[in-house]
Amino acid sequence: MKVKIKKVNPKAIIPHQLHKNDAGYDIRAVENITIPASKWKLVKTGIAVELPSNMEIQVRSRSGLALKKGIFCLNAPGTIDSGYRNEIGVILANLGDKDFEINIGDRVAQLIFQTPKHPDIIEVKELEKSDRGLGGFGSTGN
Repeated sequence: MKVKIKKVNPKAIIPHQLHKNDAGYDIRAVENITIPASKWKLVKTGIAVELPSNMEIQVRSRSGLALKKGIFCLNAPGTIDSGYRNEIGVILANLGDKDFEINIGDRVAQLIFQTPKHPDIIEVKELEKSDRGLGGFGSTGN
C-alpha cells in the first residue's frame, strides 16, 4: 500500500514513525506559533496527501504533549478523508495555564492510517433490547 505525500511548504518534513513498529506517524509544524493558555489555533504542517479510496487518516494528540503541557488535538481524532487534497492542519488546544510556543519542525500530532468500514445504513422503527437498556450517558456507573 502506498500513500502519496506532497510538500506544499519547503519547510515541511514528511511524516514518519519515530520507532519502526509505532502505529503513529509524527507530523510537524512549518510555522512558529504561540497557542495562548485556554485557547486553540490551527497549526500548518506543509503537507498534503493522496490516499487510496479505501483509507482515512486520523489525526491524534501526542501523549507527551497532552500529559506534560496540556496540549491536545481539539477534534481528536480528526479525520482526513481520501478525497481531501489540501494542506493538513492540526487544531491544537492549550489547557495549560501558560502560553505554549511551537517552533518550525516541532512534532505536534500523529497520523494513524485506517481503513474505515462502510456499512449499509438501515432505518428501522424499533431497535432490539440490550442488557444495558435505555440508560444514557453514565448509566453504567463511574
